[in-house]
Order: sequence, then C-alpha cells, then structure tokens
Amino acid sequence: MTYQHVPVMRDEAIAHLNCRPGKVYVDCTVGGAGHSRAILERILPGGMLIGIDQDADAILSARQVLAPYASNLRLFHDNYVHLPDILSKLNIEKVDGILADLGLSFNQIENSGRGFSFQKTEPLDMRMNAASGMTAADIVNTETEDGLEEIFKTYGEERWARQIARRIVAVRAGHRIQTTTDLAGIICAAMPKQAMRKRQKHPATKVFMALRIAVNKELEALESFSAAAVNLLNPGGRICFLSFHSLEDRIVKQRFRGLEGKCTCPPDFPECICGHKRVVRLLTRKVVRPTQAEIDANPMARSACLRAAEKVE
Repeated sequence: MTYQHVPVMRDEAIAHLNCRPGKVYVDCTVGGAGHSRAILERILPGGMLIGIDQDADAILSARQVLAPYASNLRLFHDNYVHLPDILSKLNIEKVDGILADLGLSFNQIENSGRGFSFQKTEPLDMRMNAASGMTAADIVNTETEDGLEEIFKTYGEERWARQIARRIVAVRAGHRIQTTTDLAGIICAAMPKQAMRKRQKHPATKVFMALRIAVNKELEALESFSAAAVNLLNPGGRICFLSFHSLEDRIVKQRFRGLEGKCTCPPDFPECICGHKRVVRLLTRKVVRPTQAEIDANPMARSACLRAAEKVE
C-alpha cells in the first residue's frame, strides 16, 4: 500500500532551510517523504539526509520512494527527540538544517486503522508508533474523570470538557469504550444541542486531538526537542517547524523568542546585565501560513503554521 500524504508548505519550508549541496539535513518526521525528496534533490552531490519517523509504515514507504537517493539517505524508525543519539551513531556532531513537520499524515488518518479519525469505525489506538505505550482506549477507560477533563481542556481547549469526561465515566461503568464511533457518539451525547449546532467542525474534533496529543506525549516531546535542537546545528544552520494547532505553535514561538536573546534590562541601564545571549536569528518574524491556493488543493494545510530560525554562532 502506498503511503499517501501531500507535504504542507513544501516550497516555503525548503526555502527557509536553505538546502545546499554537500550539507547534512534532518527531516524529523518523514511521513510521505515529500519534504525529504525535495531536500535530497537540493543537497546532491555529496549531501546527506537523516530521516526519522515514529510510524514504521512511513519508514518502509520512504525506503521505496527515496530509493534513488539511497546512498545519501539514512532512515531511522524512532522519535525525533532521540536525534542526539541518532547523530552520535552516525558520528555526526552538527547538521546544517532540521525540519520538523508536526502534523498527522493523510495515510495515518485514512489508512492506518489506528483510530485517528472519528469518520470511520476503528480501534481507539492513536499511537503514532504502534509498538509503544498506552492507547487512547487505555486512557479513556482508566483515567479519572478529573484526569480526562484536564486532558480535554488542556490539549483540546474543549469548552465542554467536564461534561464529556463525566459522560465517558458513566458509559464505561457499563462497558469498555472500544472504537472511534463509540467515543464520538458519547461526545455528541454529552454536549448541549445548541453548542453542537454552533460548531463548524465535528463536535468530537477537539477531544480526538487531545487524546492523540496525550497518547503520543506530543507537547512534552516538542518542549524537549525545541530546547535541545539548536545545539545540534552548525553556525548558520537552520531549523524549521510546521505546527498545526495553537499549543504547538506557542511552544515554538516562545522557544525561538528565548533563543533570540533580546536584552531585558531597563533602557536607562548603562550596560547589559541580564546575560541574555543571542543564539538564533529569526527568519519568520510573523508566522507563515499556507496560501489559499494550497488550502484549496490540500485542506489538511489550512491550520499549518511555519516558523524558522538560523543559528548565529
């Protein structure tokens, strides 16, 4: 089965990475290999791409899709937070560019059978790495009511988190909640009808997103990686993040601002004493969003946010 996915803001991401022949780049989330292929096309001859993905299907597909570039490619079935260990295995200290596309792929939603979508009946799994940790069903059926509310409110920004959590706990007292459609039905039943009518998106959208984030520990991974990644760049190396909801974008935005190292001393101080050191130069003062033409061609791009920075030393 072909791994299907259209890379979001491919041209913008590649431009911000400043891909050059002979250099070393990392694609932290290979997915359908659209970004990876574009990078490889620009770093030959002599360049190397290190591709990482938690999804074993993505790695298997990338080996086929990127076969013409095999001598310039190293693929790893792993979480991008382990990039320092991966580079150590390759005897590489620093790289020239890092790309992290944090979104779900079309293949994961439509073909994985792991319950990322409420549009079809599938097991409540939601693990990007099918061999790791707790599933969404484990969380839904074992977490406390307060714990479920916190997940839905914090990760999904769901207004009706308390009501939905209460309904889940009531239903699971009678039977285990097993499938995506089971959960979607419970969510719809828990929400006031007037609130459901006002929503432009399906009522289950935010809860499903929150569970996926919790299952895969996505925000914890991003916090950890965004703090460490700049140390893996050569001077002049670039890092680019593609995020798809406000919590991810906020983490990247705040991390970049901190690394920019702007002085916070009062303006009347004769010299700087705050000790803030500039580590990166922002390439995107404002978030970059996809064009309307891209959104029309690929609706999955509609919520994408791109931010990029360059290491200064």
